[in-house]
Amino acid sequence: MKSQKVKKVILLGSGALKIGQAGEFDYSGSQALKAMREEGISTVLINPNIATIQTSEGVADKVYFLPITPYFVEEIIKKEQPDGILLAFGGQTALNCGTELYLSGVLEKYGVQVLGTSVDAIMITEDRDLFVKKLNEIDAKTPVSQAVENMEDALTVARRIGYPVMVRSAYALGGLGSGVCANEKEFVELCDSALAHSKQILVEESLKGWKEIEFEVIRDKNDHCFTVVPMENFDPLGIHTGESIVVAPIVSLSQEQITMLQEISKKVVRHIGIVGECNIQFAFNAETNDYRIIEINARLSRSSALASKASGYPLAFVAAKLALGYSLDQIGEMGTPNSAYVAPSVDYMIVKIPRWDLTKFVGVDREINSAMKSVGEIMSIGKSFEEIIQKGLRMIGQGMHGLVGNQDLEFEDLEKELTHPTDLRIFAIATALEKGYSVEKIVELTKIDKWFIGKLKNIVDYTKVIAQYKNIDDIPADVMKEAKRLGFSDFQIARYSENPSGNMEKDILRVRSLRKKQGVVPAVRRINTVASEHPELTNYLYMTYGVEDHAIDYSYRNDKNIVVLGSGAYRIGSSVEFDWCSVNAVQTARKLGYKSIMINYNPETVSTDYDMCDRLYFDELSFERVLDVIDLENPKGVIVSVGGQIPNNLAMKLYRQNVPVLGTSPISIDRAENRHKFSAMLDQLGIDQPRWGELTSPEDIDKFIAEVGFPVLIRPSYVLSGAAMNVCYNREQMDTFLNLAAKVSKEYPVVVSEFLQGAKEIEFDAVAKNGEILEFAISEHVEYAGVHSGDATLVFPAQKIYLETARQIKRVSKKIAKELNISGPFNMQFLAKDNAVKVIECNLRSSRSFPFVSKILKRNFIETATKVMLDVPVEKADNSTTDIDYVGVKASQFSFARLHKADPILGVDMSSTGEVGCIGEDFDEALLNSLLSVGYKIPQKGVMVSSGDIRGKVDLLDACKLLDAHGYKIYATEGTRNFLQENGVNATIVSWPDEQNQNVNILSLLQDHQVDLVINIPKNHTKREQTNGYKIRRSAIDHNIPLMTNARLASAFIKAFCEKSEKDLQILSWQEY
Repeated sequence: MKSQKVKKVILLGSGALKIGQAGEFDYSGSQALKAMREEGISTVLINPNIATIQTSEGVADKVYFLPITPYFVEEIIKKEQPDGILLAFGGQTALNCGTELYLSGVLEKYGVQVLGTSVDAIMITEDRDLFVKKLNEIDAKTPVSQAVENMEDALTVARRIGYPVMVRSAYALGGLGSGVCANEKEFVELCDSALAHSKQILVEESLKGWKEIEFEVIRDKNDHCFTVVPMENFDPLGIHTGESIVVAPIVSLSQEQITMLQEISKKVVRHIGIVGECNIQFAFNAETNDYRIIEINARLSRSSALASKASGYPLAFVAAKLALGYSLDQIGEMGTPNSAYVAPSVDYMIVKIPRWDLTKFVGVDREINSAMKSVGEIMSIGKSFEEIIQKGLRMIGQGMHGLVGNQDLEFEDLEKELTHPTDLRIFAIATALEKGYSVEKIVELTKIDKWFIGKLKNIVDYTKVIAQYKNIDDIPADVMKEAKRLGFSDFQIARYSENPSGNMEKDILRVRSLRKKQGVVPAVRRINTVASEHPELTNYLYMTYGVEDHAIDYSYRNDKNIVVLGSGAYRIGSSVEFDWCSVNAVQTARKLGYKSIMINYNPETVSTDYDMCDRLYFDELSFERVLDVIDLENPKGVIVSVGGQIPNNLAMKLYRQNVPVLGTSPISIDRAENRHKFSAMLDQLGIDQPRWGELTSPEDIDKFIAEVGFPVLIRPSYVLSGAAMNVCYNREQMDTFLNLAAKVSKEYPVVVSEFLQGAKEIEFDAVAKNGEILEFAISEHVEYAGVHSGDATLVFPAQKIYLETARQIKRVSKKIAKELNISGPFNMQFLAKDNAVKVIECNLRSSRSFPFVSKILKRNFIETATKVMLDVPVEKADNSTTDIDYVGVKASQFSFARLHKADPILGVDMSSTGEVGCIGEDFDEALLNSLLSVGYKIPQKGVMVSSGDIRGKVDLLDACKLLDAHGYKIYATEGTRNFLQENGVNATIVSWPDEQNQNVNILSLLQDHQVDLVINIPKNHTKREQTNGYKIRRSAIDHNIPLMTNARLASAFIKAFCEKSEKDLQILSWQEY
């Protein structure tokens, strides 16, 4: 059985969500902690990501919201004295940190054993040279490659292998610093950037165009070993697996080929000596049966979360048990389908599709390749490839209705789009099929297997069948049934039949009632689950048109069903925070004796873990599918306020179908979402708001600006490319931005509002019942307004607002809550300047800061809100909540390093991919903890400052004085240096990127890593300033040097690290505050 010695274990989390490392580690970490808890082992979790489920009460015994770096982890080990440590559940962050602690002897010094796969085995999989040597011992083929540590060696190797060559960096996540280079010029550029992020890079033969196949392999201490869910990439090799569409089980290879690769996988895993779970990736040439092993991850990865959800086999949970010394026959009940001893067999197909948010970044390169830049993913389940791909493309939530029937998609150069894939590649294939390209031609251009292209052609061909019926009511039952089997939604069927205009809600309902009359309705199927607590009660479900009958019995009616709508694919602006909210709502409803039903389709999350709720529908959050579930379940009510914007947008539609929406009435939601209604309401209540107008012609815009003056915030309703909002400081900027906005007309009005400079932005999160506020939290941004609230650094309790301001905020919120008769969660944003308060917006749903304020206050806002929505009595919180004697700071994580060419600058549109929240005795301590957690480092050498206009220079003056006093070397551009010297601060002058003079150029300063913090405050928006500023910012990112572009945040950071060093930060767990 398990080793008796282990009584206390430390688990390293993965920190802030970033590109390449997202919600899947909240899921795998939670699973591991659940496994430890079952064994009665006490757990200590280190993870500064405050929005995750794993850092909530009742998951780990102790939580430290501290940076996952060797220094902090060692301090916690000293204090907690654990017996073991788990490194496989926190992505690359945990793995790298753990490996370092092992190599430096820290783990040995405190007698901490690594549970599960040994560090030696991990290092074999991470260090390319060791990896190749080890695999050569058993004649397993790997790509011809060589590891190099400098540019000269790199060039020698590249010339020997011959271009094209592939470059990748060791110890990196999500293919950072990797790519295929066609010639020497590209090669030198890529190596330069890759060597800045990693001390070792690999130069190897390029296998671009081969198939990419993946297996998850599980092995216990008795050497029982098998593969779970063979998966294949829809896209050929050369596109990172995190950017690819992935299909399981494998469809385009023969059984012999699959068996051959499975045998090799097992042989390799045994040879390396992995105990637990790992992921192995192959490049495979189906014509010649030639293969190469590309890589092995000896940790839980994004694919293992996907494989767990795809098969009902919880890999992370099983891996945690194996790490404790169990063998597979002891997990789940032997001989039943619930046993972990055999691989699950599946009678359905799944597809995973990534979601990109590239429009949020200025100047980003949209081509997808071997470096990952997607921010989230979905999984779709069904019986045919056509069904799951169409379902999946709707789920990504980028305005698509499936593979076909999407308007406004024009490709200038279709062939280039097929040979050089971007995030819209699959729609380019659909367009090519519609234009009559042959399957063979598309296969040749894309190198995608003809099996897939053939299936896509079936979908495109069937649109012609539907289009024969010019009236919806004429569509016969067999056509309807086949269209549904091929994944067409009611919307697509209506569009191809009658092509109505407008929002088509009525037309969708006509298709719906016709198909219900014809008896064409989806069947609910159940996925068998392994090692679940109550296998007979676990309902992991999906809907499909591929079979006739339901797998569960709906004849028994229950009047205590509650449906919770989840948050869908992670994206910029909506990620794990809403998952935390949904899970808490589901769990509260269960505690109160309701049967809770979850609808969500994101494979990375805890909310789609089948042990979390009574019934999980792993399916679309579309109007059509939610009605399908409601028809079957007949719930007491639906909760739409905990899953972010997607469920919120369904509120009115469901209300019109007489679906009971719990909490605040959808009519109130509409009054808060609709700008005109909301604005009129504020005027009527006498509440101040920034002046704005919805304008339809350039003349109106000029008239409005004459009234309010620049700067103004502009939001066009239709944008072709680039960000959707912009602050314009002068006429010239406004004209350029409006040209991008494609059209300004009656149909596409532009919203222009006055923009207050130097105003504080304040967040108000609260829960109300029948219009009376029960509990609330007021937090403030460190940055002034103009940085999106999702990117800003948030402080709670607010430290620097006047009492009068706080009073006004409470007064205004009370009025609004009463007027809208709010029951449930809501969030408001205010601008405060000189004691005057204006309302920016009000969302009648939980917001991104709910988990943060709930955990700092130790009062679960969502629990209260769920009780309110279910009409359970709650007492009003005593509102002296600001009396806590510690401070929380939420800082944002940016992933600019992954987004080639994007300008790392913060504006009114959100660009962060994740966040952390840390606690401190005072603001400085909390701020340092959280900034160190998102990857800033306290500088040791020098600081580079270019501080923009005079306001920026003044804002940074005190900070620069501190730096000077603490002996830092300051480098500055000319204007800034002169200003600093006039004010008695020493600074060394450097020249702008486009200047050639005797001074050191900024870019070479950064290339030689002479500074370890860059502060660049964008000045004005002239062309030269933009190019120079952009070069500095991008260069800092590409050379992995911390960058700050906001004067207020930079000053706060400098003040904090000058007054406190890393050694002064207290090592306290959340429970101790």
